[in-house]
Order: sequence, then C-alpha cells, then structure tokens
Amino acid sequence: MNQNTSAPVRCAGKKLTTKEAADKLRAGHKTPTVSLSRLGHWMGMRPVKLPNGRLLWDAAEVERLASGNVA
Repeated sequence: MNQNTSAPVRCAGKKLTTKEAADKLRAGHKTPTVSLSRLGHWMGMRPVKLPNGRLLWDAAEVERLASGNVA
C-alpha cells in the first residue's frame, strides 16, 4: 500500500507559477529559481513548494513589486 504522507499545502490567495511571476516582473524564467536556491528568496518573496516540486508565488506580492511599490 502506497500512502502519500506529505503535508497539505496551504495556498491562501491567488498564486502564480514561476514563469508567470518572472514574466510579470520582466525577469528570465530561471531567475526566481536560481535566486531562491542561492539566497533563500527572490526579491524578498518565498514561494509555496508543492509536493511535485513546483513553486507558486503570491500574486499580490508579485503585483506589488511590478507596480514599483517596494516599501
């Protein structure tokens, strides 16, 4: 019997894929992943990691940065 023991992922609010977040902020599609790997964040954001390894970024945070509101 194969049971999935991973914890449920909490995804409150709208989320964006890594490609969508990078496109919105006019960055290369690998930039968020490389920054997360090296620094532990990308422009101060930390994504939700899904059980399949994909990352979801908070849409409100991405929109805030895209609008130039960095404070």
